Amino acid sequence: MKKVLRITAAVILMAACIVGYYGYLSNRNASVKAEDNVTLSEIDAIVTKDFSTDYPSTPRSVIKWYNRMITALYAEDYDEDQFQIVADQLREVLDDELLQYNPRDQYVSALRSDVTYYKNRNRVIVNSDVSDTNEVRYDTVKGDSVAFVSAYYFIREGSSYDRTYQDYCLRQDSHGRWKILTFKLSDKDDTNDF
Repeated sequence: MKKVLRITAAVILMAACIVGYYGYLSNRNASVKAEDNVTLSEIDAIVTKDFSTDYPSTPRSVIKWYNRMITALYAEDYDEDQFQIVADQLREVLDDELLQYNPRDQYVSALRSDVTYYKNRNRVIVNSDVSDTNEVRYDTVKGDSVAFVSAYYFIREGSSYDRTYQDYCLRQDSHGRWKILTFKLSDKDDTNDF
């Protein structure tokens, strides 16, 4: 009889352990699935981008990130901290020479003013695109490696649409990173004509 009681107690204890372990695994998998389903907003994705460890490797990819950041600023909702972080990240892709002409406070103020102007006019960058890789032009100017990249912006203002073109000149810095040195609005016919 004692033997039967010990076996029964052992079976009950083993069953309790199995059920407990199954419950633990079920809850753990549910929390992992919940984490997998979390999607970041575009602003959150930009704010969490770390350019110090994951800087875009080509002139084209720099302009793509630049476009992604300005499109989000002009179209999405965000708080002041997020605005400041994105403004600093925009400055991360600018050449030191361009930064000298645009101190941080002045740059942030101008950016805020431009974003407010767009939002007040119900103006949104709907889409942007960057020239193909084979259309990027590389050159050497005064010993510096430079690249010329074109982009277009499809903009909606109220119910009307417009397309603008912009040419960028990027210079490679001492760390091999491509930074925006200058840019200008252009007609489609004269893209990359600096």
